[in-house]
Amino acid sequence: MTRDTFSAPPVGWAVQIAALGYYLPERIVTNAELEESLQLKSGWIARVTGVEERRYASPDETSLFMAKQAAERALASAGLTLADIDLIVGASAAIPQMIPCSAALLQRELGGQDGASFCFDINATCLSFLVALHTIAPLLSTGVYRRALIFSSENRSYSLNPDEPESATLIGDAAVAVIVTATPAAQSSCLHHARFATFGSGANFTQLRGGGTRHHPNDPTTLPEMNYFQMNGPAVYRMAATVLPPFLDNFLTAVGWERAELEAVIPHQASGHGVRYIAARCGFSPEQVIFNLPKRGNCVAASLPLALAEAVESRRIRRGNRLLLTGTGAGLTIGAIALTW
Repeated sequence: MTRDTFSAPPVGWAVQIAALGYYLPERIVTNAELEESLQLKSGWIARVTGVEERRYASPDETSLFMAKQAAERALASAGLTLADIDLIVGASAAIPQMIPCSAALLQRELGGQDGASFCFDINATCLSFLVALHTIAPLLSTGVYRRALIFSSENRSYSLNPDEPESATLIGDAAVAVIVTATPAAQSSCLHHARFATFGSGANFTQLRGGGTRHHPNDPTTLPEMNYFQMNGPAVYRMAATVLPPFLDNFLTAVGWERAELEAVIPHQASGHGVRYIAARCGFSPEQVIFNLPKRGNCVAASLPLALAEAVESRRIRRGNRLLLTGTGAGLTIGAIALTW
């Protein structure tokens, strides 16, 4: 973690998350329900994962349906219509289909005018939202695009492996959308710095092997279990515990911020142990760390923006606050964004 690129001076972009919207499936799934169906001891799920309940999407609550609800709420909150958006970015791990991109499907679902917006997807699993925000920030701050809609919509409950109870009981479904613009005059919103790093030796720790060319659905050697989500939680935790603290040390040094100056730290809600680790080992107080995992579970790419949206909704986060958004994703990838809300 001593490479020069990690200590390079940040280049800030004057962009603002102008509005947020989110959607939660109607069905609440309790630990008692899962412990009975998976034949687990009472209290096992809360102790191992930190989750108390999560939402599961119904067959009618497709990822596109959830994305549409979240996007419409974000647009309404911003006082905009889709005609005001010229960039749509999908930032999800669970996509409706391989081709075309989910953003194009959402443009159509929302009734968008042909040719009025550019659409593309970014898939960095749990860090998809952060990577998308980092990617479009210079495009908006320099005026290439006026307003962007980023959405993360996850209904991973359909691909959970009942033989892997830790991950099967950890994941929840949700969708989040945000409107991003150049920062209005006289406001302080800014994306100050972003940094990501991948440690490919951990690539097998989190995976879904099916669906691609390696294990094609039409290949007779493709097994049903290849289409299940797999995660070696302890291995992810051990690697993250090694690489994340020095990464964040270098990151905050580059930004020039002290930990005490942060109003909030919004981590990817990986697990109860993972979020508590952010506070204990990385030098943040429990009061700084936004934690919604007990009621939402790990919502994959929607997890971090959902925690952000709920914190903004409750006014835990206000304009002018200094925020650190950070987490891990498959790869194993770690990342962070420093921004003034």
